[in-house]
Amino acid sequence: MGRCMKIPTLAFMVTDWAKMETTVHPGDHGEAIWRTLNIGDVRVRMIEYTPGYLADHWCDRGHVLPVLEGELTTELRDGCWFTLKPGQSYQVSDFGDSAHRSSTVTGAKLFVVD
Repeated sequence: MGRCMKIPTLAFMVTDWAKMETTVHPGDHGEAIWRTLNIGDVRVRMIEYTPGYLADHWCDRGHVLPVLEGELTTELRDGCWFTLKPGQSYQVSDFGDSAHRSSTVTGAKLFVVD
């Protein structure tokens, strides 16, 4: 039916995100700069969106996504939208009609688990 997020057996580990390699993902406007750690089927990312960023796609993947810095607007395909500030998060599953895309006027820093 879809993929399920399962954290495999692993030893305790510490991640220094500042030392992780970055990859740049252009949006329709601006860029998303990812630092990614893959643990089995789980992807953990620190993402920074540049000011003016607008995603170039609708995402159907489930996430747990707290905002660390800046302000993030998430639009659902049905037209609803939500603006999140530091200390707020959204959670969405892989299933259902939850396609979403992100944008930011000011820039934003996120921690994403999916």
